[in-house]
Amino acid sequence: MALSVAFIGGLAYWDAERESAAALDELAEGQATLARALAASLHSRVAAGSSSGEIELLQGARTVERPGVLAVMLHRQGDPALSTTSGARIRSIPILEALDHGASAVTIPRQQAASLGLAPRTAVAGIARVDRASAGETWDIITVASAEHERDREKWARRRLLLSVLAAAGLVAVFGGLAMRNQRKELVLGRELALAAMQQTRDEKLQRASKAAVMGTLAMGVAHEISTPLGIIAARAEQMIPKVASDERLSGGVAAILSQTDRIKQVIQGLLGLARGDAPSAERVDPSAVVDQAVGLVEHRFLKAGVRLRREVEARLPSVLGDPRLLEHAVINLLLNACDACKVGDDVIVRAEGDRTEIRFVVEDTGAGISLADVGRAREPFFTTKARGEGTGLGLAIAHEIVSSHRGTLEFSPGQACGTSAVIRLPPAGGTVDV
Repeated sequence: MALSVAFIGGLAYWDAERESAAALDELAEGQATLARALAASLHSRVAAGSSSGEIELLQGARTVERPGVLAVMLHRQGDPALSTTSGARIRSIPILEALDHGASAVTIPRQQAASLGLAPRTAVAGIARVDRASAGETWDIITVASAEHERDREKWARRRLLLSVLAAAGLVAVFGGLAMRNQRKELVLGRELALAAMQQTRDEKLQRASKAAVMGTLAMGVAHEISTPLGIIAARAEQMIPKVASDERLSGGVAAILSQTDRIKQVIQGLLGLARGDAPSAERVDPSAVVDQAVGLVEHRFLKAGVRLRREVEARLPSVLGDPRLLEHAVINLLLNACDACKVGDDVIVRAEGDRTEIRFVVEDTGAGISLADVGRAREPFFTTKARGEGTGLGLAIAHEIVSSHRGTLEFSPGQACGTSAVIRLPPAGGTVDV
């Protein structure tokens, strides 16, 4: 704001100074013209043989004088003084110097203007020469006019300048105040929005924490309720072993029942450990074995749904540290979620890949796909896009907790053409990655 006022003031001052200088130049030109006119008139009188003395010349010039405003003087070449129309002798250094340099006009300071019988203001003198050939003399006619009117105009110009600067400063102050007021309102509004956003973020975190607590409580309750009938199933299956020993198909079915009940127990124990905040077991797990076990357990679901399932595993992948049952469960949840998102004829690919710094389990499908709005919420407990009664919203949340407990990350993104891509990233056993 100050720079704007200074610029406007400087511009107005420059314009006032330019106008004042132009007025003085105009006055100087007028005085030079008047002096030449007087010189021409006196020269014609001399040529006609009329008044030829200094007094006669001055008396002839007296008719154009105006007291206090315009004075006429005569100077004989080589004379150190000037003669006024009243016969007085005065010295004016600026005029004499101008005569020596052959100038046609000169500015007289206000102090010397008073000595010439003019108002104490800056004056301007016009100079013209008269040759008296008959007497062998050269005279200079000097007309001196006060620049009082020009200086008054300059004074008013300066007053206008001051008023302009004050008006500009007032306008700048008003608009600057309005701008600062609006900016303050914007800052206050921005602060309120930021506080509201922070409050919303805290509420969302609290809600997620509450859901996680509910999930843990629910998991422990479900585990407790399942353990009793699961124990009964295992006991009955063990009782059937001697009775079906002679039938290979039946004995294989009983063995499968016992194997899966044992697996369920291990998964439940692992999930309960996660709910209690326990660290998972640290076994060396082969990524290809995780994929094989997961695919083997969900193949029947894909066959029933008419969805093609492909498995791609890189050779000689480094091992990962963790609980094999929990890791299998995480991959199974991703596969089942992909299967549910597909229709008959769609494809699902599960891959195990990586290097010395990272192991990745990738599940990609060509199904309905996930929206960008749902990517960030896919790992939240109880969040689901499935119809009511078709999903609990816990599968991906449990997978996320399993992966996090193994120092890994679970990411979701829309597929390149369609469908969804889910990626589990884990550090290799003895690797340098610490997520």
